[in-house]
Amino acid sequence: MQSSARNAPEPALTVLLTADQIRDRVRELATDINRAYPAGRRLHLVSVLKGGFIFLADLVRALNRQVTIDFVAVSSYGPGTHSSGEVKLVKDLEIGIEDRDVLLVEDIVDTGQTLAWLRTALRARHPRSLCVVSLLDKPSRRIVEVDVEHVGFTIEDRFVVGYGLDCAEQYRHLPYVAVLDQRVEDPGERGPDASNGDLEER
Repeated sequence: MQSSARNAPEPALTVLLTADQIRDRVRELATDINRAYPAGRRLHLVSVLKGGFIFLADLVRALNRQVTIDFVAVSSYGPGTHSSGEVKLVKDLEIGIEDRDVLLVEDIVDTGQTLAWLRTALRARHPRSLCVVSLLDKPSRRIVEVDVEHVGFTIEDRFVVGYGLDCAEQYRHLPYVAVLDQRVEDPGERGPDASNGDLEER
């Protein structure tokens, strides 16, 4: 006998941003970023796991300069699937950032809580400069005001997946960004990494 979860209807996806739209906007972001730094200056890109890895890969290939790359992972979850408000470092940087031009690469920014924590934590390590690029921004969700120097798309408060963003570790592989109809998604199947940008309260 199959479980009720297996008998549940498949979640409905509505494409919000096509693969072509994302590709073109990533190229535009790369152009803006290139203009923001002196020619020949090496950038150090720090991707926030897990949701930012595809955006990072495409952005790196669009940048017309040498870069170094590192990754960081954080969590703001307690026992359940909602944020506890306390940010914890899950994976630290492997490369020192002192006197480097650091570009923090985010998949999505909503409340700003986690990003504000990250900016403070990274600035304490004395980079030469620190800027943020985010593919998506949900300003209507903002709780903490935080600077995001480069934004790909500003979107409404919808649950989105694809292009690295997931729900219960699904949909990351999609080449586009889509709105997930949560009315047919089983909430019990969503883990702490099921929110937009891995952290619902980011």
